[in-house]
Amino acid sequence: MERHIGEFENYLKAERKMAGNSLLAYRRDAEEFCRFAEERNLNELSQVGSTDVVAYLLHLKNEGRSGATLNRKLASIRAYFNYLMLRSVCRENPALNIKAPKIERKEIEYLTVEEVELLLSQPDDSVRGLRDRALLELMYAAGLRVSEVVGAELGDLNLRIGFITCRGEFGKARIVPLGRPSRAALEAYIYDARPKIPGMEKSDTQALFVNYNGGRLTRQGIWKLLKSYAQQAGIRQKLTPQTLRNSFAVHMIQNGADLKSLQELLGHEDLAATQIYLSVAKNRIKDVYDRTHPRA
Repeated sequence: MERHIGEFENYLKAERKMAGNSLLAYRRDAEEFCRFAEERNLNELSQVGSTDVVAYLLHLKNEGRSGATLNRKLASIRAYFNYLMLRSVCRENPALNIKAPKIERKEIEYLTVEEVELLLSQPDDSVRGLRDRALLELMYAAGLRVSEVVGAELGDLNLRIGFITCRGEFGKARIVPLGRPSRAALEAYIYDARPKIPGMEKSDTQALFVNYNGGRLTRQGIWKLLKSYAQQAGIRQKLTPQTLRNSFAVHMIQNGADLKSLQELLGHEDLAATQIYLSVAKNRIKDVYDRTHPRA
């Protein structure tokens, strides 16, 4: 049953422009479902029905898998059978009309504007401090994913006009504007600090952010950096790259940004992913109403 998996992966790369972790997840999900179907004595993909897909989802749920995981598995199976229909291997998609499980959304974690300002004021004017300030300013100014920060190249920046080109999860590039503070911090880092970082004299890397070996700064390095500055600033909540990205989005919404523009800035494929930030703005409006209206 798994003989079409390699072709499916090529299809996702070529037609869906899928790459990285998403591509690996879709392939793995399709392989796991095929193995489950074989255990149910379904030797041909054309024999698979909607009851088999539901049985698989129930099996995963009984194993303790989250609603988000079940949704992704279902999306992968749908995509796999859509591909099989294109290849005339199957006539119908057994996952097409199955309703996705409801997901209990976690509360969005973000910093207040005051906390962000406090965080950004922590790095000093040393070589390391100039690098870290530029990194923090960029993450908040552009709302980048940590993978986008790690993968950023010097050539992605245009500081004269003020933007950075990001290549998101599906290989699609987007242009994100940069404000004056982030541009100033990046200029100070690139021209004054980056050449002085130990190891750079022997490195020809084009990575925007580098570590003290002259190599590309890693996800783990960024997480440690954020944790250190959060402690230094007295910020008690757990600070992650996603927290800064959330802060960017929430503050944009609170200051009047429309959802479509925010979707483009964040690089979301689906507007629904952007709409989760509306709940924060609505809660804030309700709090303001309750505090200020005489008859609240």
